[in-house]
Amino acid sequence: MSKSSFFIIGQHAVIEALRNPNRKVLRVFLTEESKKNIHKKSPNKNLLNNVKVYFKTKKELDKYSTRENLQHQGYVAEVEHIQKPILKEYIKEKNNITLICLDGVTDPRNIGSLIRSAASFAIDGVIIKERNFPSESKLLYKAASGAIEYMNIFEVSNINSTLKNLKEKNFWVYGFDGNGKEDFTDVKWKGNNILLFGSEGLGMHKHTSKYADFLVKIVINEKIESLNISNSAAIVFHHLSYLKKKS
Repeated sequence: MSKSSFFIIGQHAVIEALRNPNRKVLRVFLTEESKKNIHKKSPNKNLLNNVKVYFKTKKELDKYSTRENLQHQGYVAEVEHIQKPILKEYIKEKNNITLICLDGVTDPRNIGSLIRSAASFAIDGVIIKERNFPSESKLLYKAASGAIEYMNIFEVSNINSTLKNLKEKNFWVYGFDGNGKEDFTDVKWKGNNILLFGSEGLGMHKHTSKYADFLVKIVINEKIESLNISNSAAIVFHHLSYLKKKS
């Protein structure tokens, strides 16, 4: 049975999809200028080899991005889904794993930006409820800027049961909450950890927060109520990356 396909747009999203050997790219729509740019960025490898390429004007490509009000930059591609990684298989015989778990986060831009930050700071993967993951969203792929090609996305049917199972496998769950008692920078961050983030506005679901071993917070100016989730996550990921380099 053939996999379903969908369209992605944007320079980084399309180029990184072409670079990913696990991503099947069916068709690429380019302007003459964007084709030249692809060759400049990968002079030692023809990324368009074995790919159907169609040349279009900028105006012709606009139809792929007008609805979402996005800039295609002269790059559009029709791609297939990558085979989904299986969480229980991934964590076997691995140590010092750091995973993100998103509870109720549904905005494609926020998820895409968070994936970009996670890939930038070598986070091992993202756990998200299957029905909340907009897996064919142009917004998500554009915001991720190609980073989704390098990130393990673990789609699960139930967040709470997933956290319960991971806790039984020696993972610590840290819930990020503005009312948390401890500054996250005071945590030692050893072993296997889950970084649990709730949705903007609502935060973590009450029942889900019960699975957190610790509630921690990012200390910010008390005059500011909160940070955007993708900004919060980037701060945390950078700090953990810094600690790993020091150890």
